[in-house]
Amino acid sequence: MKPEKRSISIAGHATSVSLEPAFWDALKEMAKAQDCSLPDLIRKLDASSREASLSSTLRVAILTWARSA
Repeated sequence: MKPEKRSISIAGHATSVSLEPAFWDALKEMAKAQDCSLPDLIRKLDASSREASLSSTLRVAILTWARSA
């Protein structure tokens, strides 16, 4: 699967995130489960203390969420 790049505004700054379609689908499920929008979920995860790129942070969050389900 080829990654899909999407743009989002975080703290007033435009940025882009590249993830494979399966990860985008999982993020949508996470957002629905948390009763928030996809951009809001990404902003929330970005605001957490992260030590890697936003894409890596999102992948790890998805893995953690999937393991806890």
